[in-house]
Amino acid sequence: MTPHRNFLLAASTAILLMGAVCPAFAAETNAAISLDDQAAAPKSNFARDRNVSVSARPHPDYQAPGIRMGSFLLYPKLTPSLESNDNIFAQKSAKTSDTIWRVQPELTLSSDWNTHAVSLYARGSLNRFSKNDSENTDDYSFGANGRLDVARDSAINGGLSFGKATEPRTSPDTPTGAIEPTRYQQTSGNLSYSKEFNRLKISGRVGSDKYNYQDVATKAYPKVPKIDQDFRDRTETAVSGRADYAISPATALFVEVVGNNRNYRLDKPAVSLTRDSKGVNVYGGANFELTALLRGEIGMGYMKQNYKDPTQKDVSGFGARALVEWFPTELTTVTLSGSRSIKDSAALKVTSYISNSISLRLDHELLRNLILGGNIGSTTDDYQGSTRQDKVMTAGVRGTYLINRNVGLTAGYAYEKRTTSGLAADRGAEYTVNKVTGGLNLQF
Repeated sequence: MTPHRNFLLAASTAILLMGAVCPAFAAETNAAISLDDQAAAPKSNFARDRNVSVSARPHPDYQAPGIRMGSFLLYPKLTPSLESNDNIFAQKSAKTSDTIWRVQPELTLSSDWNTHAVSLYARGSLNRFSKNDSENTDDYSFGANGRLDVARDSAINGGLSFGKATEPRTSPDTPTGAIEPTRYQQTSGNLSYSKEFNRLKISGRVGSDKYNYQDVATKAYPKVPKIDQDFRDRTETAVSGRADYAISPATALFVEVVGNNRNYRLDKPAVSLTRDSKGVNVYGGANFELTALLRGEIGMGYMKQNYKDPTQKDVSGFGARALVEWFPTELTTVTLSGSRSIKDSAALKVTSYISNSISLRLDHELLRNLILGGNIGSTTDDYQGSTRQDKVMTAGVRGTYLINRNVGLTAGYAYEKRTTSGLAADRGAEYTVNKVTGGLNLQF
């Protein structure tokens, strides 16, 4: 092995080890399941790769070739787009419409090795409103991901990232009276390990997310004082362990335990409510691939979050998550997903809510270079210690037309509606938003 290759291996290993100590992994990420990432060695009892979803299917004739840089490939990408939004402030009445121009540059540098892997990326999003420049934002993120192949059936994965993002106006945490969107910084890191022993597979993950929110201006005081958002600054850490047992090459039963610690920067008396908490989720279920037509994972169990503030009741109950993919034809993928989880709230007198969500997505490859899709979803949020209940309905359609390896076109329509119930003092904001978008994908 050349000294150059040794250096690259050492750098990727350092990235993995740094992920163990850098704050940054959202506890909610543990609930996300990516079935296309579960493909393993051909003889693995846990491989779920008999089919490839439409959204993940490679298109060699339309994929960017990349720019060779030694043992790495550089993938530049630029996505300019235009959005028409009929309610940019997400209000029930006195709606304000606008046209938003976006430019999203991206650079990805990926290794081209037979074993191990490392990838670096940088992304940006420049958002400009035609009539309401108070909504203009510049978002960005950059990071690194790595994989260390310990053996054929075991690997260590890790990642680090940092970014500045904008909270959408449709967020339930948007402060009342804000004349600008809420911005925040997020630092992230994670480290995971998996190992197979014939019918048994064990895996674990550790990581955290660190959030730092900026104060926002009000109409009465456009400069100072602002709406304080420091009470939302926090670090969320999560540690999980999981064991899968294959009862057949197509079905495995699993048990998973996820512990989390949500530590807020401010405590009493600096704030009126201490939001620190510790929680645990215990799931049991099955991971399966029934013929080439159906695959997925379903887990159910118990969730609990204990709060440091004695004025806040602990929250516990039934927890669940599911992701199932159906392949009626090789050109069509139907995806059903759902979850029930405990989330933190930014409401002044409420620390948490139980979120119940379900969504259905359809992707169809009409032509080899024309991909159509649609989705519909529903979420119900029950705020604990409050009469407030929010219901959000979403729907949309989209299309992607690949012209060649370097150019593609996208278009879509999205609908979102939120209703809220409870005592007048507890209710959140209601709105209906319609968005039409069109964009150009340039990749090299």
